Amino acid sequence: MFRTIARLLCGMETCGQGVPTRFVTSCGLANELIEARDEKVLGRAMERYTGYGLLIIDELGGYIPFSKESANRIFQVLAERHERKSVIITTNLGFGDWSQAFGDSALTEALSDRVTQKAHIITRTWERYRLRDTIKEG
Repeated sequence: MFRTIARLLCGMETCGQGVPTRFVTSCGLANELIEARDEKVLGRAMERYTGYGLLIIDELGGYIPFSKESANRIFQVLAERHERKSVIITTNLGFGDWSQAFGDSALTEALSDRVTQKAHIITRTWERYRLRDTIKEG
């Protein structure tokens, strides 16, 4: 999963090439989709999210488990983009731990199948920069 610099560089490069790009946290995405549903404009929000050439979703399932509806909405966006448009996902969780975030093993399995098909998976092997900076300051 990409770290901050890699996702920013990739996103900036993609934008520089004129590709519509959106960066959003997973919680922000879920909240926006639920608000769109409440305002009865979910279809337009889905079209917008499926239309970006590159969608960068940060902190997928990292800290707070998704509600059932949030998990379903995120799945819906990723399923619509599957094999059509590019997605970068950052997460601190291994695929085996995604069910903790999504709360439904069947949905998690279907999601991980779609996300990993034809994917380039980069596992972080470098030092965590926030921890490193804190230790330097201490």
